[in-house]
Amino acid sequence: MNWETRVTELLNIQYPIIQGGLAYLAYSDLAAAVSNAGGLGQITAMSLAHPDELREEIHKVKKLTNKPFGVNFAIGQHGRPFADFLQVAIEENVPVVSMTGGNPAPIFEQLKGTRIKTLVLVAARRQAVKAEELGADAVMVVGQEGGGHLGRDDIGTMVLIPQVVDAVSIPVIASGGIGDGRGLMAALSLGAEGIEMGTRFIATKECVHANERYKKRLVEGTETDTVVIKRTLGTPARALANSWTEKILEIEKNKGDYEQLKDFISGMANKRYIYDGSTSEGFAWAGQVMGLIKDVPSVAELFERMVKEAEQIRAKWGK
Repeated sequence: MNWETRVTELLNIQYPIIQGGLAYLAYSDLAAAVSNAGGLGQITAMSLAHPDELREEIHKVKKLTNKPFGVNFAIGQHGRPFADFLQVAIEENVPVVSMTGGNPAPIFEQLKGTRIKTLVLVAARRQAVKAEELGADAVMVVGQEGGGHLGRDDIGTMVLIPQVVDAVSIPVIASGGIGDGRGLMAALSLGAEGIEMGTRFIATKECVHANERYKKRLVEGTETDTVVIKRTLGTPARALANSWTEKILEIEKNKGDYEQLKDFISGMANKRYIYDGSTSEGFAWAGQVMGLIKDVPSVAELFERMVKEAEQIRAKWGK
């Protein structure tokens, strides 16, 4: 099967599969494994404490793979400065920079004059159009099934992807609810030229920072075991349902403000679950695709399986 799309050409990768930013989890081990398997692995920048740590992670990836990789910037984290982190990415000549949340315009401004490829995660057609106007090389479009931060309009991937494909001329990368070869082929059928996966990559052997309890929950849970929190803040996000998210939803139901919510939705609360396995003292992001996750393979095994599934589907279509 010919896997060439504008996304594989743009990013110089074998398969049009991109690993999501994954706050506090997307570091050199996972990024290199995804890139070595033929996709685009990414490091998460804003989960690191200092720009020097990002430089160190970039150097680690370069030692583990000679394939292209990206650095993700979650720029909506309460206005945390990112310019120094981005400067490191520029100095290290990373092949790709992706942006999620917030206004990406300052990143495009700082990247002027570089050859770094740019991807912007969006959750609405209007955001995709704006990203193209700013100069994005491609947009990653997440439907409401996805894990982590989502759009406010609750539009599913099946409807959102064709809308964006019709609205922009740059390549579209589908995200949300995709975790196997069937999802990959469905995305291509909708007009996307690649996919981004987040939750599925957490449940892999190379996602070494994720606690085993977290991975076990992704394997044993179903698509109904997630909830959307932070709606009242205007930043809806999908997480695993547990007693902690129940507290968050209760505060929101009672019209609690950010001050009342901040300790519950903080990075520390997130890390208590995903790093320490404190399942009742924190929260973890997860998409509805967890209903399709049945094991914890290596990244290479996951890619092999997905490609085989996709090629079987293509063979059926040929008949």
